[in-house]
Amino acid sequence: MIPRELMSIAPSLRGKRILLGVTGSIAAFKACDLVRYLRQCDAEVRVVLTESGEKFVTPLTLETLSGHRVLTSLWTGELGNHHIDTARWADVALVAPATANTLAKLAHGIADDLLTTELLALKCPLAVAPAMNPAMFSNPATQANLSTLRARGVHVIGPVIGVTSCGEEGLGRMAEPEAILSYLARIVRCEDPNKKSKRALINLGPTRSPIDPVRYLSNRSSGKMGAALVWEAWLQGHSVTAVVGPVDVTLPPGIQVIRTTTANEMLGACEAEFSLCDLFIASAAILDWEVEQVAGQKIKKGAPPPLALRTNPDILATLAKQKQSHQRVVGFAAETEAVLSSAKAKLLQKNCDALFANDVSSGEQGFDRDLNGGWWITLQEATLVSTRTKTTLAAEMLRRIEQLYVD
Repeated sequence: MIPRELMSIAPSLRGKRILLGVTGSIAAFKACDLVRYLRQCDAEVRVVLTESGEKFVTPLTLETLSGHRVLTSLWTGELGNHHIDTARWADVALVAPATANTLAKLAHGIADDLLTTELLALKCPLAVAPAMNPAMFSNPATQANLSTLRARGVHVIGPVIGVTSCGEEGLGRMAEPEAILSYLARIVRCEDPNKKSKRALINLGPTRSPIDPVRYLSNRSSGKMGAALVWEAWLQGHSVTAVVGPVDVTLPPGIQVIRTTTANEMLGACEAEFSLCDLFIASAAILDWEVEQVAGQKIKKGAPPPLALRTNPDILATLAKQKQSHQRVVGFAAETEAVLSSAKAKLLQKNCDALFANDVSSGEQGFDRDLNGGWWITLQEATLVSTRTKTTLAAEMLRRIEQLYVD
């Protein structure tokens, strides 16, 4: 079973051939999780383990997890080009953990063992996940080596701040496997160097209106569709800001996440970011009304209290009125009847470039479900998109959104 944190990236890694280099750090034990998760994502993994790495994790463990013989030495006695075979086989290479010593070798082109020889012969993308004592990481020599590697196009993942095995706290701890694999999936997806990155603003989830300190009005939105869109945009290489209502969803590492609760809070957050974006996807299910007078104390049991309601701001319409020529705005419409006609009217009323409308009356798709389908609507077309996983639908929507910039 794929961990929840990896559900959004699994399709990007499926069928990919991963060369994993494991070097001599205590963080080498995390390589076991990396291999296991990659296999759960249906990726194929071949491990090259350094001599120092063998002090921390055994070849047998990694062979069992990967399903392939672990490579450890240049001097196997085999004929052929075994010293570069894995480099030619791989779609992407990852060194995790990457010690200061290994980073120095890579920066200076030293190939004195099997791993560095393979990496010097690479023609595919390379990522490294540094792991070392914070003082070693901050040392000018290490920083210069990392700058050299970045300048050559090597992807550096982490490290993160935390307590290292030596008991010191600081920047040097290897990133967690889930974050490393998320970045790896992004590297795999961003294969087109000519594709221009966009700045995407995406809101998601419900909003709430408090009634008293313990109760609130809301709706059934889980934020799953919005989260799928955030992941897809990020995996494609776009810069993403997510404005999130009160939901429990996993989002990509390193993106800007703004947490909100009420419709007015979400409007303020979206307005503050809107001028900076090229694309606004309004997938949040904004509560249409809010309680006019919030009780200061818990309302006691008894006769239902009268609730006076007032209309919440329309975030989609408000921001769409402000859009500039380079910006595109995409809305959502959750309907229970007359889906297509209602959505077409909403598209015009709210000045959207496109709108996705779905029927949430069946209970099989939409709110709090993993499936979704509906109508993709622009001024020129109305196309029925069949029911599919929200992850797959997000990819289809981003493909259609790209057309909005062409048309």
